[in-house]
Amino acid sequence: MVRPSRSHRVFQRVNGLILTLVVLVTLYPFVNILARSFSGERQIRAGEVTLLPKGFNLTTYEIVFQDSMFWRNYGNTVLYTVVATAVAMVLTTCYAYVLSKKNLKGRGALIGVAVFTMFFTGGLIPNYILVTSLGLKNSVWAIALPNAISVFNLLVMKAFFENLPTELEEAAQIDGLSTYGTLLRIVLPLSKAVVATMVLFYSVSFWNSWFSAFLYMDRTDLMPVTVYLRNLIQGATGGGNAGAGAEQLSQVGANIQSVTIVLTALPILCVYPFVQRYFVSGVMLGAVKG
Repeated sequence: MVRPSRSHRVFQRVNGLILTLVVLVTLYPFVNILARSFSGERQIRAGEVTLLPKGFNLTTYEIVFQDSMFWRNYGNTVLYTVVATAVAMVLTTCYAYVLSKKNLKGRGALIGVAVFTMFFTGGLIPNYILVTSLGLKNSVWAIALPNAISVFNLLVMKAFFENLPTELEEAAQIDGLSTYGTLLRIVLPLSKAVVATMVLFYSVSFWNSWFSAFLYMDRTDLMPVTVYLRNLIQGATGGGNAGAGAEQLSQVGANIQSVTIVLTALPILCVYPFVQRYFVSGVMLGAVKG
């Protein structure tokens, strides 16, 4: 076994030190936010909270959790995220698989249409008029359909499919599989990495989205939790939370932003470890090759 050289050992230590510092710098803001969400109003306003909670307080969590509308809106967020992600994955996968066929007639035009939308959009008002005229307002489709295909995700999946061996698809066709059969039984089982990565991308995007619901939903019981928490922030900072006393309102106003970040980020943080092992390989294998 060849012993690593001195310069290589130095490089490993310096590299490890730099990566450790990067991890600490990245982790610090989230730990600080978590500590602030459990801290008291006076300690937060005095800037005493760093990594550990001070003046432990659960007032804001209690106000949020005791509100039935919070749980209704949280359920809406789960529903919207699941439906919108499923629709987006079906459309993106089918479109990317078609574009990966280099002998497809009109392939350049289809790619051009997709890329064109990255730089030019119809605008907010035309989109609103279109969604309204189609009768999609106050439904999950108002969130799922207008944002169904991300061109970046589309191009990543297209590049991934292009790298798969064509011999496998040719063998499937000889065995009598149709185009959809080849996609479902041959291509997708070999594409777990990029599929998991795209599911993560879409899920995070739809989970954190609030403007589409704010624009297309007229009823509060149809809003996602992001809009609920946005309204709670406005009520706390503006002094308009009727359900809380003066002391509670002051506490809520002090750490509502921290509680908001924790409540919206926690589900994604719980899901991420299960798809993280696919993340790097999915992005790298599906990267656009020069």
